[in-house]
Amino acid sequence: MPDQDAATQRWMTKPTHRAWLVRQSEQLLDFFRPTLDAEGRFIELDDEGQKLDLGGAGRDDSLQQVLNVARTTHSYAIGELLGVPGCAPIVERGLQALWDEHRDRQAGGYFQSVDSSGPRDTTKAAYSHAFVLLAASSAMAAGHDSRDLFTDVCQVLDEHFWSDDVGATRESFTRNWEEVEPYRGANSNMHLCEAYLAAADATGDRLFSNRAQRIAALVINDKARANQWMLPEHFDVQWHPQLDYNHDRLDDPFRPYGVTIGHLLEWSRLTLSTWLAGDRTDDWMKEVSTELFDRAVAVGWDTRLGGLSYTVDFDGSAANPDKYWWPVAEGIAASATLLQVTGEIKYETWYRKFWDFAGQHFIDHARGGWYAELDPSNRRKFGPWHGKPDLYHTLQCSLLPLLPPALSLAGALRDFSGDIYDRPTLAR
Repeated sequence: MPDQDAATQRWMTKPTHRAWLVRQSEQLLDFFRPTLDAEGRFIELDDEGQKLDLGGAGRDDSLQQVLNVARTTHSYAIGELLGVPGCAPIVERGLQALWDEHRDRQAGGYFQSVDSSGPRDTTKAAYSHAFVLLAASSAMAAGHDSRDLFTDVCQVLDEHFWSDDVGATRESFTRNWEEVEPYRGANSNMHLCEAYLAAADATGDRLFSNRAQRIAALVINDKARANQWMLPEHFDVQWHPQLDYNHDRLDDPFRPYGVTIGHLLEWSRLTLSTWLAGDRTDDWMKEVSTELFDRAVAVGWDTRLGGLSYTVDFDGSAANPDKYWWPVAEGIAASATLLQVTGEIKYETWYRKFWDFAGQHFIDHARGGWYAELDPSNRRKFGPWHGKPDLYHTLQCSLLPLLPPALSLAGALRDFSGDIYDRPTLAR
């Protein structure tokens, strides 16, 4: 696609493309409604939008995962802000499940998984607590009374997870708050950065945006910059990079070895949101946003067949060349945000590339939702992800291009007073 064509035919300003994004968002919300089943449990879905049978994958499908509850609650709060009927009851049930079923009334914090008899995985993880905060914040922005949940998870984060001396979170604990492992992770801190931005947007409290800025400063401006933007994901408790961590687990869904391409793109967008939260005063955040994006597409994009490698080694060679859905979704969101902030045509080019790949390989146009995995030749693959596991990434990448950059998607929708089909004003 020639750059001059991108300059004169920007998709994000075309009413037809914007209408397609709205339809895509509505279709995603429709497909994932059965995540809340008839018994009021939050389940995972297969290709048809039915309960995913995880027996063949060696997993227990009777469990309700806190991550699934929190992400679904957040996503349907977004749907409610969009004006889609039927979203509010899902949000209310999600808030209830987090409060009544996943909250540890004795020791505090939120269990990883529960079943009908009570808690099963009692680990208290920073990653999942970040999503509980995101769910409470987005629900608050949508008008729900999630104050008790919001206050409680903030207190838990303050008491057990937040390390003020370094400006980042600790990783995980047992039910009774004994630290599980000598580990610090970029992934959990990235999502806590996102959650703190959403909390700042929901409440106006700069404590939360200041914490998001401190996380970004440590993980990106310090650790990623020192490694030429090839972000180490794994650290010891002193925040020394552990570059060989999980060298034999290339397909780990949360802690793979090497540089996770989708996270470079996700951080690219989040550092711009953090820049907005700081009243656009920290220019290093704009710099690192472009550096992370450029490095991600330079080492992660398959120039022959398209798509993004899951991970690369620290020399830029492929570590796990399989292609997952969520890095492409994050590429869409990052390129859309950078295009609005900078006006540079290269982001239009990448925006189209990402959507073209998603439209050809990931989106199930007949049934709805996105497929989860492809092999390096773009053929469907199964494991570690199965079925259609995610509304969170795909809904966000469908809506963020429609809205001005903001601290959070929920805040952007709450504050948006125009017609979502109108052409936006892009930077020049």
